[in-house]
Amino acid sequence: MLVMFVLMACPDALQAQIIKGEVMAGFNLSQVDGDLVYGYKRIGGNLGVGAMIPFKKNWDVSLETTFNQKGAYQKPQYMADSLNGAYELRLNYVEVPVLLHYTDKEFITVGAGLSWGRLVGAKEYEHGRRTPTTATNGVYNLNDYSVLLDLRMRIIDRLKFNFRYQYTLASIRTREFTDVSGRTETRNQFNNVLTFRLVYVFNEPINIDVKQKKSK
Repeated sequence: MLVMFVLMACPDALQAQIIKGEVMAGFNLSQVDGDLVYGYKRIGGNLGVGAMIPFKKNWDVSLETTFNQKGAYQKPQYMADSLNGAYELRLNYVEVPVLLHYTDKEFITVGAGLSWGRLVGAKEYEHGRRTPTTATNGVYNLNDYSVLLDLRMRIIDRLKFNFRYQYTLASIRTREFTDVSGRTETRNQFNNVLTFRLVYVFNEPINIDVKQKKSK
């Protein structure tokens, strides 16, 4: 919807602009809020392609398609053979993020947007043993809607470092927990992800002054 709005609102400006292609690769540090496991300890991949559409000076709107791995991890907490407290969750998504970006002095770019993700793989391990959880058995929601905050810094020419924060808007799972006293608690769960990537931008005009400053 954001891309269509820009195309309709700024048709004359777009005709004079070059659509910039992107490829990106990196990793995630993630956790699932609401699962009683804490810390960005699950490491996963983040791979994708995209397009950036300039519509005004210093402003772009981008559309990506990414393979995004999320989840949670906790190493064994106890010496017991059966209930050792270990937990691991692996969630694989194909996602379509749409973001609005602003670039300052051709060096730093900030952005924000929304993303829709489709769950394509799920594996869960409790106390070192695989649970029946899959992507299609209804334990986790198939759709993940999230908000994104994005920061990019130019490394050299068209290669950029990218940091992204992503948080789920609607719960991915509702689960009931029972403590040792027998008391139950129901919790909604949300993906919480930090992403670190390298992004290469094709067809991006670079000011000659920026190149000279980088070479000094």
